Amino acid sequence: MVKRALAIAGLALSLTMTQALLAASAWAETPTFTLTFKEDGTFEPQRLEVPAGRFKINLINESKVPVEFESLPLRKEKVLGPGLSSFLVFKISKPGEYPFFDDFHQSVKGTLVVKPAQ
Repeated sequence: MVKRALAIAGLALSLTMTQALLAASAWAETPTFTLTFKEDGTFEPQRLEVPAGRFKINLINESKVPVEFESLPLRKEKVLGPGLSSFLVFKISKPGEYPFFDDFHQSVKGTLVVKPAQ
């Protein structure tokens, strides 16, 4: 009985570790892009091209004021204090152009261009 319980526990642990390794591998393969909020109040790049599917955007605030990435069509937002970095993960299957802006500086606008997956 004890041997059977240990065997089941070992199998469960093995499956859990396999799932964790697969998840880590998938995360490592996620395309990653960078969007920088510049000191002069602009984005770099202003037009960010990404493949359809799952991807990550690293957000970097190089300015001395708070900024907020916001996209109404994508329902995403992230506030960054001065000099801070963070990220957002997206899963977009429909190619197209999606506007975004800095909600604290609404005249600063950019476009996320989702290309068809290769």
